[in-house]
Amino acid sequence: MITMEKLGRFRRLYFRDGLAVSEIARKTGFARNTVKAWLKAAEGVEPKYRRRTGQTKISPFAELLTKALETDARRPKRDRRSALKLYAELKAAGFPGDYSRVTEFVRSWRTNGGEALVKAFVPLKFELGEAFQFDWSEEHLVIGGVWRKITAAHLKLCASRAFVLQAYPTQSHEMLFDAHTRSFTALGGIARRGMVDYVPGNIIVVMWPSLLCSR
Repeated sequence: MITMEKLGRFRRLYFRDGLAVSEIARKTGFARNTVKAWLKAAEGVEPKYRRRTGQTKISPFAELLTKALETDARRPKRDRRSALKLYAELKAAGFPGDYSRVTEFVRSWRTNGGEALVKAFVPLKFELGEAFQFDWSEEHLVIGGVWRKITAAHLKLCASRAFVLQAYPTQSHEMLFDAHTRSFTALGGIARRGMVDYVPGNIIVVMWPSLLCSR
């Protein structure tokens, strides 16, 4: 590796001491072509070391690991895989490296904003049955000659945009669960994930097997 100190020595031996390029090469241990090239370089040029970007043990698994990190970034923190778990999965896929290579990759991915980019990404295209959206709205209707306020539950499939609308007097937990049950029944299945306007305490758990929605 050529440093400013070594370059300065090349110049002193050549210009001050009057040594030949071959003699300088013998004294410094560098090839004659290397000495000659740096002696011809313009004054003030600083040597720069270029690291070779070759294949590493983790390179063939980089795409797989990146996809796993992107998937986990969309999950709740309690459901995310640790670096040790990711390492075990890579080992099962044939990764020959050690655990430190995986932690280094994960740290670099997070430092470069990988997690932030994933969180900022809102997909505009969805597969059939991939996801649904749910939210409430307040509406006003005339019922029996009386002006009333009702709460409307909206559940819409993200791919087909098919939707179900249910009306309720309030937003109680019982009505929240009823809205999901009636909507999934009407649509013929349950999407793989839901995007819900979250309210603390509203946790929906599917307690029985059901067909996945294909719409």
